[in-house]
Amino acid sequence: MKQAEIKNRIPPDWIEIELGKLVDEKRPVSYGIVQTGELVEGGIPCIRVTDITNGKIDTSNLITTSQKISDGYKRTLLKKGDLVMALRGKIGQIAKIDDELVGANLTRGVALIALKDDYCSDFVLQQISSDRTIKVFERSLNGSALQELSIGIVRKIPIILPKSLTEQQSIARILKSCDQVIETTEKLIAQKELRKKWLMQQLLSGQRRLPGFKGDRNLKVIGVYLREVSERNKDLKVSRVLSVTNSRGFINQSEQFDRSVASEDATNYKIVRKGQFAYNPSRVNVGSLDLLRDFEEGILSPMYIVFSTDEKYLLSSFLYFQLKTKWFYGHIPMFVQGSVRDSLSFDGLCSIKFFIPSIEEQKAIAQVLQSANFEIFLLKMKVEKLKEKKKGLMQQLLSGNIRIK
Repeated sequence: MKQAEIKNRIPPDWIEIELGKLVDEKRPVSYGIVQTGELVEGGIPCIRVTDITNGKIDTSNLITTSQKISDGYKRTLLKKGDLVMALRGKIGQIAKIDDELVGANLTRGVALIALKDDYCSDFVLQQISSDRTIKVFERSLNGSALQELSIGIVRKIPIILPKSLTEQQSIARILKSCDQVIETTEKLIAQKELRKKWLMQQLLSGQRRLPGFKGDRNLKVIGVYLREVSERNKDLKVSRVLSVTNSRGFINQSEQFDRSVASEDATNYKIVRKGQFAYNPSRVNVGSLDLLRDFEEGILSPMYIVFSTDEKYLLSSFLYFQLKTKWFYGHIPMFVQGSVRDSLSFDGLCSIKFFIPSIEEQKAIAQVLQSANFEIFLLKMKVEKLKEKKKGLMQQLLSGNIRIK
């Protein structure tokens, strides 16, 4: 959208102004310390790009520099209410400084935005976080080999805002309340994830038994319950090409590469069917292993290993959780082979021992963990909906299309 069109669409008591004109003249938009030197115990904390996460500063791993070096960059010493923004890596990520970080400094990859008292920092933070401003960043970086915003670009960011400080503050409060709801839900997800991890550690090792179950905790060699599957796509009846990723499990290969990279001759590809496992022998250590549940069937590169379980003695739903434990990944190095790149063969997998209780207990454990997964899934869906709702509010409130009474 052209600048003239934007000006015509905003309310008459709103303005469009460059960010650089909103800041304190004595503290212009600047980046921080170029070379922080060696870490100094008890020194001046310095905020890096990696410390800015989801609109907040993570203070758990701040580096520190000497007073002498920091004194050379007094213009970027932080005050309460200042904004700091990532210029590289997490480009556009922005956060507001609270009491804890007053007196801290910045590194070269972070910009200081110190607004005049006439402007609401929370409102400007929301404007810089908006899709409209992100597009400005993307246009500025388009074709640039060095993906870093210059201070010049930051100073020229167009900001739309009401002339009334009270209206700025009212809009900021509404959007901040949305952020707080999202943050609260994300914290709940983190708590549920920790609880699920604890349940997996306890139930899948036999350290804790569900009511009504008892017995020995002896580990059993898993191979006696597994069968390797080498069904080939000889007649080309299966066309869906799948990959196994470490973050999303089974996906259509086109989703991973934006196109299919399968060989033109797919007759040697392996068929995997619903209820079967598959993994990449060279990437199983990073989680490229999954149980097919979302598709009836698909084909995989011949390099994958496909196997199934004897459901009379080992439920695939139970084994899935065993193969996602830290215990499993911690023991993989003991069973890999290969000189250039370690690889977990099917025989290597079959040699590993797991806690395998009765079918009834397996079923009960799997149900508990599946319920935990579903609860987390619903909360993540809720977060996505909350973010979409906030995005819609931002588009309306930050443009003046909807006014606060």
